[in-house]
Amino acid sequence: MKIFISIASYQDPLLKATVNSAFNNADKPENLVFGICDQSNFPLDLEEFSFSSQIRFEHVDPKISEGPCWARKRVQQFFTNEDYYFQIDSHMQFEQGWDSYFKNYIEKIKNVGTAYHQKPIITCYPRAFEVIDAENEIFKLDSQEKRALTLVLKEDSIFIKRCFSNQIAGITENEISHGYLIAAGCLFTTKEFVNEIPYDDKLYFYGEELAILLRAFTRGFSVFHTANVPVYHLYHVVGDLKRKLHWDEDEERERKIKWIDREKESIDRLVSIVDKSLRGTFGMGKKRTLDDFKYISGIDLENEKIIDMKKATTSEFLDTFSWDQEPFKSKSTLKDIMNKIFKFGE
Repeated sequence: MKIFISIASYQDPLLKATVNSAFNNADKPENLVFGICDQSNFPLDLEEFSFSSQIRFEHVDPKISEGPCWARKRVQQFFTNEDYYFQIDSHMQFEQGWDSYFKNYIEKIKNVGTAYHQKPIITCYPRAFEVIDAENEIFKLDSQEKRALTLVLKEDSIFIKRCFSNQIAGITENEISHGYLIAAGCLFTTKEFVNEIPYDDKLYFYGEELAILLRAFTRGFSVFHTANVPVYHLYHVVGDLKRKLHWDEDEERERKIKWIDREKESIDRLVSIVDKSLRGTFGMGKKRTLDDFKYISGIDLENEKIIDMKKATTSEFLDTFSWDQEPFKSKSTLKDIMNKIFKFGE
């Protein structure tokens, strides 16, 4: 069972360490396939990897890069129908057996047998790690928190850019929990995701995660958060490892289209998904609706209103449902009861 690992890297000195950590800590490293878009002045030397035959690689001059989603779309061109799809950032570290962990949870969820559980996405903002010795790839993993990290909206940043809101990590005591948001930098799912939700290069950075979530959610994909995820992310970069970002002034100087214009286009793209003016592959599906999203999230995207702040900013509501239940069952039951009441009244 092959795992395709998607890495869109921008000027990242830890790209090599990320690839090595994923390979060296896998239970079955022979089943890994890396797809990498390396946007940097100093590209990876594939000869340094003993497993270079498992790396599908493209180097891009950062001056012609069009942003994270553009790069992720290019990486997906390397995908050849591997069984699982794992999208990560280029500054990550892994615990031993991470591959078995994700595959086991995916199969456990699918084995519930309902349609709701057949296209699971496991996602989170992972725990952090610190750099001890970058050259020798020595890092300290912050592994104290064992609970499941969920994703919720940041209360003071809801609808800060039209229907876009900032996300933050939450916590649940459940081993497996339902979710309503995704993290683009740590997303493990099955091959159906790439086939049905190909990346949209009209997105830039803001709007990426919600746009992908809405397209997947309305096509029957379901989000889950699991405990003790064996993957770590570098959140605070200091010293020589401080990398340039796509929107840094020095990086922008020679580009005809500036990041601020790409951001506006990205937000417009997200709005066109929500208002349903964008149809087809990059619009929403037909298996679920924005009303379904409103029910589990407490957010009315179409009218940019907060319906239920607790739903939007905590995991409490979804935690009332066991992971092997469908959250929409109670909604459907209530709707059926109301329909019967009104019908009886006629």
